[in-house]
Amino acid sequence: MPFYVYAHDQPEVANQLQELCEEHWSYMDRFDGRLILRGPTVSDDGEEHTGSVHVVDLVERAEAERFAREEPFWKAGLYRDLLVVAAEVLLHREPAADVPYTLVTAQWPVSADAPGGAVHDVTRRRELVGAEPDGRLVFVAALVDDEGTGTTGVVAAVRALPGEARGLVQPFADRLAGGRSVTLAAQRWERGGRN
Repeated sequence: MPFYVYAHDQPEVANQLQELCEEHWSYMDRFDGRLILRGPTVSDDGEEHTGSVHVVDLVERAEAERFAREEPFWKAGLYRDLLVVAAEVLLHREPAADVPYTLVTAQWPVSADAPGGAVHDVTRRRELVGAEPDGRLVFVAALVDDEGTGTTGVVAAVRALPGEARGLVQPFADRLAGGRSVTLAAQRWERGGRN
């Protein structure tokens, strides 16, 4: 099962991140065949590392938690918080290097009180992306409960700057949440890895 793992940097850790970069990459090499998406979030100007995103295919939540907590940056105390959520990948295209991307995310509680109810059916979630999704969408996943039945959010990587990216994801996110308007967070993101 894929898991979305997001770690938010502590302030002023750029030098320590750089020092541990090879150790981080060596750790990630152990998961190479299971990493679906990875890379840092960065400041609006693209100059400052602000966090780390991994979507990794692992057997269960305990393994995903271990993946996150044994990561060298986390062990060194360079992250202030960590999020690990089961995910259902709805769209995955390989992101190009050196292209501006935005990571768009939202989370909501699993509840039946949304207008029309949130979309919990796997087939219906896939249909929401559409047969011909916009080419700027390179990755879309529904965040789900650990059983994979309840939708709890969305994560998308979009080849666009934050304002445009948010606009592309909003209609899909609102439909995924059962028609309620969701608040989307958008931050710059870069493809990660050694190459």
